[in-house]
Amino acid sequence: MKFSWSYDLPTSLQVKSFLKTKGISRSLLAKIKFHGGKIEVNETEVTVRYLLKSKDTVQVTIPDEAPHETTVPIDIPIDIVYEDEHYLVVNKPYGVASVPSQVHPEGTMANRVKGYYVRQNYADQVIHIVTRLDRDTTGLMLFAKHGYAHALMDTKLRAKEITKKYTALIGGQLNKAEHGFIDAPIARTTDSIITRRAHDSGKEALTEYWIKGSFPQATLVDIQLHTGRTHQIRVHFAHIGHPLMGDDLYGGEKNTWITRQALHCRELNFSHPFTNEQINLELNYPEDITQWLHQHEQQEVNS
Repeated sequence: MKFSWSYDLPTSLQVKSFLKTKGISRSLLAKIKFHGGKIEVNETEVTVRYLLKSKDTVQVTIPDEAPHETTVPIDIPIDIVYEDEHYLVVNKPYGVASVPSQVHPEGTMANRVKGYYVRQNYADQVIHIVTRLDRDTTGLMLFAKHGYAHALMDTKLRAKEITKKYTALIGGQLNKAEHGFIDAPIARTTDSIITRRAHDSGKEALTEYWIKGSFPQATLVDIQLHTGRTHQIRVHFAHIGHPLMGDDLYGGEKNTWITRQALHCRELNFSHPFTNEQINLELNYPEDITQWLHQHEQQEVNS
């Protein structure tokens, strides 16, 4: 894959310093040097120490990535929400882990996306997950289609320039202002490697929410995370006495319609690192939340 830039500064600068401003790391430079890539200035191959002059054109060829044999491709369709040559966004169903593990060695979103790459015969077949979701959380999940795209998106993540919004059904009526925050540190629990708890010994965690609907049994909320702690949404709402519906790990109750934590990544917004286009993606509610809302809105009408 090739990338090209114009150098417009009046003073000279080494190629490696210029490429650093474009998000190309030392490790990526090493890959370019030793694995079939090249750096050119005005169509002539140069080293990273070459001094750029104003009006020079810099072109970098990044070699294709060999696939990881540990991520086995599987032939299960994926629900594609957005795709270009650099990024892929899918709608993840519930009951599917993001990445392989000892508990879920295959059948994950990583395996499914790898299968898609193989079927499409893409040159780069390494799986780069930018935003992952819990196994039973549904919604928008962002993949980078090559390592450079992943590095640029990681920079945006650290700068909090990627916005994700969730929708959840939480148990009971949240008798608070329509808009609020849950500010409580999150720590590991003492008797489990899986669960977390709100505790002063933990790391800072901040969750913002908006009440979108209220029912006798539950409250529909939109949520935005301002930190990225494990199980943050689930822990925070359990902490204030309103665990997510269906989330039996944190005290939520299941019912006829909701048999998993009722949490859905509904919105994803970011500025595209390569085109500067603003990408705004939004999904409808998943089927189980939709069915619950329809049933209980009808009850409200008939009561």
